[in-house]
Amino acid sequence: MLAMAVTVMGFVFQITAFQWVFQLLAIGLVLTAEGLNSAIEAVADFIHPDYHVKIGHIKDIAAGAVFFAAVIATIIGLIIYLPYFIVLFETHFVQT
Repeated sequence: MLAMAVTVMGFVFQITAFQWVFQLLAIGLVLTAEGLNSAIEAVADFIHPDYHVKIGHIKDIAAGAVFFAAVIATIIGLIIYLPYFIVLFETHFVQT
């Protein structure tokens, strides 16, 4: 949902080609990390369906990678869109 939202915002704010590249890389990073996390969890569940401490640790590491990718993507999104929102706020809500 967020990937679709920022894609729409990219068209609305007419971001540069350079910004599009970083935005698409950030989206791809998160989707790739999530796909790998799902694959790791599926393999772990297949190998050891019952609870196991080491399997739980492996799943936690994979989920942490997704979190890290999401944090980096959020930072990229803020770098791209924060200036646009500041200008929008200043032009529509700040009286001089």
